[in-house]
Amino acid sequence: MDAHEWLVVNALPGMGALRIAQLLARQPQWPAGWLAALPSRAASELRLWLEHPARSPLQNVIDETLAWQQSVPSRHILHRDHPAWPALLNELPDPPVVLWAQGNLGALEGPKLAMVGTRRPTGEGTHNAQAFARDLARRGWCVVSGMALGIDGVAQRAALNAGGSTIAVLGCGVDVIYPASHRDLHEQLSRLPGGLVLSEHPPGTVARPAFFPRRNRIVTGLSLGTLVVEATEKSGSLVSARLTLEQNRELFVLPGSLHNVQARGCLALLRQGSAHLACSVDDIIADLGHWAEAFIPPDDDTKQGVSAGLERPSNQEPLPESLPETLPDDLLASLSATPTPIDLLVHATGVTVSDCQQRLLMLELDGWVSQQAGGWVRLPRP
Repeated sequence: MDAHEWLVVNALPGMGALRIAQLLARQPQWPAGWLAALPSRAASELRLWLEHPARSPLQNVIDETLAWQQSVPSRHILHRDHPAWPALLNELPDPPVVLWAQGNLGALEGPKLAMVGTRRPTGEGTHNAQAFARDLARRGWCVVSGMALGIDGVAQRAALNAGGSTIAVLGCGVDVIYPASHRDLHEQLSRLPGGLVLSEHPPGTVARPAFFPRRNRIVTGLSLGTLVVEATEKSGSLVSARLTLEQNRELFVLPGSLHNVQARGCLALLRQGSAHLACSVDDIIADLGHWAEAFIPPDDDTKQGVSAGLERPSNQEPLPESLPETLPDDLLASLSATPTPIDLLVHATGVTVSDCQQRLLMLELDGWVSQQAGGWVRLPRP
């Protein structure tokens, strides 16, 4: 089946990912087997499209999607018969039928780990997310997350800054920026060589609460395992943890203080015995390395072994250089463990607000600082 046919199947009335997966398990022939197996309304709509496509509303879906795809070279339509389709998704009971993609499909090639966590991380949680994402990226792993506030965005920024790959799965259309404050991250994911944005929703679809738990099954389904960095006892990240176990993937959590509310969900997972304790990336690779080898082409010199560092291919654009491992400027020297508002930083350093924000972003990407309630803080260095 080609992209047109998969788009039609995805748009059939009364059908969903689970029902389509159950039908696919019977391996029906296209189109006769589908017409015989579909419910009457869906079969009627498919028959109309097959016989009179110009009269079918399903053709509008195809035309709109193709117009969207052809307007930008980095836009793609993924389906089971596409060469870049992630085979791990087929192991789900309800895999997406179609994925709209924006960015570099090369991000789908390597071994992947989902990183999830609270939208309100502590300074320690932010630092840990950055450190793990950078180390994973440098070892050839792709970080998968949901571009949400907090741990998601922190991990994905760190992976990009390390020259690695990261995939954001959205609970809206790939052209809809949610949250709005992540506009710059969305642009980087769509433009940089290691970035990719995915969604099972057509372009223009606005974010809805019901979409996010469904989005999580794709985040975990793309990945060999999931790392929970920080999570409260009722965190949405625990949905991802449950999905990981249901999908028979490995679940990892970072330890946290008994007094840290944002770590209680992680501690609960450890207490239940359902997750592995991860103190370093080496702990994750020790459990997943043998599975990851299947995703590393033997003839790719940049990915000769999961534990080796990831070198940037020559055709990739250089990212901004990392800051030196010394205090780089008076902006960083003005910060401490106590949050400092940006207006005070502007006054103390004598730079413009725009320059100050840009510098803080670079410092955050390199793991020097973090934004918290009340302002910016300097993070401890390992």
